[in-house]
Amino acid sequence: MSTTPTPTQPHIARLFIYPIKSCAGIELPQARLTETGFLHDRWFMLVDAQGRFVSQRELARMALIRPEIEGAQLRVRAPGMADLVLPFDAPADEAATVLPVQLWAHNMPALDVGAQAAAWFSRFLGQAGLRLVRFDPTHRRASDTHWTGDETALNLFSDGFPLLVLSQAALDGLNRRLLAQGLPEAQLQRFRPNIVIDGVPEHEEDLVAELLLLPDAGGDGEAIRLRMVKPCPRCPIPNIDPGTAHSTPHVIDCLVTYRQDARVNGAVSFGMNAIILAGLGTTLRVGQPLELDYGFE
Repeated sequence: MSTTPTPTQPHIARLFIYPIKSCAGIELPQARLTETGFLHDRWFMLVDAQGRFVSQRELARMALIRPEIEGAQLRVRAPGMADLVLPFDAPADEAATVLPVQLWAHNMPALDVGAQAAAWFSRFLGQAGLRLVRFDPTHRRASDTHWTGDETALNLFSDGFPLLVLSQAALDGLNRRLLAQGLPEAQLQRFRPNIVIDGVPEHEEDLVAELLLLPDAGGDGEAIRLRMVKPCPRCPIPNIDPGTAHSTPHVIDCLVTYRQDARVNGAVSFGMNAIILAGLGTTLRVGQPLELDYGFE
């Protein structure tokens, strides 16, 4: 006599932050929610000589730049380079140079980190004139209200929303399809999620209105509500191997066969952008249980 296994309780499987936009991420056992997403996520960004942001789309070697948190500092490593150490916050007595920068269609001020960092990134990436900038804490950058409605969701240097949620089942489904074609699996890091959830069906994050995160025994007491607001349309970055910075088209080519999404004008989507409705100041932990709210009344 066979029995049906009890489904795994939905839970947080992995957590990531990306202190420097488009560089490698840091996997964490826990992450603190702020009004702009996780603490230290996308605090820094690289811009070219015209102040436009750059990413792995133009400079694939950014995937090889690996930040590490050391207290109030960020240690940045890259092959063949001496470590670069950056404070997360500019010294209070330092008059930082303000640069006008452009992130997609958003023009804003940012704080120049300085000549040493500029030279380090320009040398490693082989492009003169790059500058590393820190988000200006006096600036407020809000998500597109076409997607967030009446909710104001703030961001630092993320593409447009505070958090990106992806299910482990979605990645597993992609990799089954790749293996069936004799192609190598895609690492999770190619998709740059903040929150990876497990114990749910493939792409269930597409269907959920809200994630309700339940306090665990060692966690904070306040419930956390995250609203799924927009499918994440994918550019060629998932084709870039995070270990080598080499780009091959097989990942996006596979996704095109089953993930074209009418909600984002037919673009390939993978994962959901989320905003924070409740729980600012609380901490999310790997293993923390969650509930799915589908918005039915």
